[in-house]
Amino acid sequence: MEVDGLMARGAVTYFWRVQILNFPPIVPRLKSTGTQDLIWDQTRKKYLVLTPEEWVRQHTVSFLLNELNVPAGLLNVEKSLQVSGRTKRYDIVVYKPDGSLWLLVECKAPQVAITQHTFDQIARYNMTLRSSYQMVTNGLQHYYCTMDYEAAQYNFLRELPQFSL
Repeated sequence: MEVDGLMARGAVTYFWRVQILNFPPIVPRLKSTGTQDLIWDQTRKKYLVLTPEEWVRQHTVSFLLNELNVPAGLLNVEKSLQVSGRTKRYDIVVYKPDGSLWLLVECKAPQVAITQHTFDQIARYNMTLRSSYQMVTNGLQHYYCTMDYEAAQYNFLRELPQFSL
């Protein structure tokens, strides 16, 4: 379901259209440049264009920080990695204190169906990154899994565990 929203800041009122997601609600910092709606990314400390995928990514970040107790300093968003000699970008990773990866997240826009192609994408990234857990979400559906490298298959989970140091 899409909803329209208004946000008043001083003498200026902003208007935006967003999708209600299957996450705890967030109170985002939004602003408009007149031609683009922007959302504040608390991990990268800057405003980004409010695309449907960014809307999902920001909800996922909030979920990880507030629901799973991931420390903000161990969360990383949209960085490059090399996969089979090609440069790719992951959406979100969560590190363990020892520097290994606890979680790799692939975010899609709400209108993008989660398909085998999506799982193949995160599996390719994870062959390089080797995270303990993987999450695939379009904001409406969430899938959590671990990877059994020997059997080359996913082990699906009902939920992710709480992060602990």
